[in-house]
Amino acid sequence: MSGFHVALLVQKFGGSSLATSERIRIVAERIHDSLSQGDRVALVVSAMGDTTDDLIAAAQRLASRPNSRELDFLLSTGELVSAALTSMALHELGRDAVALSGPQAGIRTNGRYGRARITEIEPTRIRAELEAGRVPVMAGFQGLGPGGDIVTLARGTSDTSAVALAVALGVDRCEIYTDVDGIFTADPRIVPDARKLDLVIYDEMLEMAKLGARVMHPRAVEIAEHFGMPVVVRSSFSDAPGTEIVAESAVPIETMQRVRAVAHDTDVARVTIRGVSDRPGLAHALFQPLADRHINIDVIVQNVSDGGVTDLSFTIAETDLDATLDLIRPVAAEIGARDVAASTELGKVSIVGVGIQSTPGIASRMFGALAADGINIVSITTSEIRLTCLVDKAQVARATELLHDEFDLSAADAV
Repeated sequence: MSGFHVALLVQKFGGSSLATSERIRIVAERIHDSLSQGDRVALVVSAMGDTTDDLIAAAQRLASRPNSRELDFLLSTGELVSAALTSMALHELGRDAVALSGPQAGIRTNGRYGRARITEIEPTRIRAELEAGRVPVMAGFQGLGPGGDIVTLARGTSDTSAVALAVALGVDRCEIYTDVDGIFTADPRIVPDARKLDLVIYDEMLEMAKLGARVMHPRAVEIAEHFGMPVVVRSSFSDAPGTEIVAESAVPIETMQRVRAVAHDTDVARVTIRGVSDRPGLAHALFQPLADRHINIDVIVQNVSDGGVTDLSFTIAETDLDATLDLIRPVAAEIGARDVAASTELGKVSIVGVGIQSTPGIASRMFGALAADGINIVSITTSEIRLTCLVDKAQVARATELLHDEFDLSAADAV
């Protein structure tokens, strides 16, 4: 047929989309419809619902700190179950499909248990299955380490697997299916009148992902931006068009709203090293072990030196707190710091949008809206497209609502 284009797609389905057998059937029917339109599809799946949390809990009932190799081996099974069940559901609809583990699909990693990064994808098996008319269903979140062990890529990274596979296959686009209709101006569970965005640029999406928006993992966005892979975030349960994540050149920037979204994060811990000698090299000594373990650091504050000593604070994900303290305390003792303190009572609220720093009054409005409601700002960090405030964790939801109202984000998109 003249002008008919057969798309080659990678579609990723998250745990909420696969939480029950009925939902897996719905997903299989959606894939069946895509195939009926002539598309060729490779799938990436997450573990069903809360499976990963349940597996971690089971491990912790037996070991206070489970061995990292055995824990990765255990956690990898969640995605394998999803891949097998989704493949079975497709067979029931008359579609030939094959479930594959990450290693079987050609995912190679650097082998860091629980935090592995993809080093290469050799998609020979995936291509062969597609050419044979089968639907490859790949388990996300996992790959093969250098020593031959199965390793995981860190929580929430099945979409990283999907985008990386999409790049390796050179597909038309990568579709991320979840339980919401797309990317919103705020979390709809906190701000009921949050509005779905039709377009988001890579840089905005990357900041939103780093700042607590759980729809995509930051590493997935980084890969998509680097390789220019088109990404669409859509709902598994509706035909809504979703949100396209695009390059900045595809959007008329000067007509954009300067603040596009409010992001929040309560998975925050603050670590403070008190009584640190104010001399060159100590920050490097403290942070290098965290970098070696791929622990991300966000808000960093160093107090003004008093008598040659200072306090140094930084934030991390609360889930990384135990590992961080294990690494920091020996270094702090070695450099003669007075002590190390930790708090999990803070959260982050951020505004995101291209041109924030070049638009007069944005910061003043943000700080004023929080102050007027009695919300104290503990510390502030900025980039060219975001402003982040640390506030009391109990006030994060209220702060998110206030800022969404302050910048009128429920109004029609200005793009």
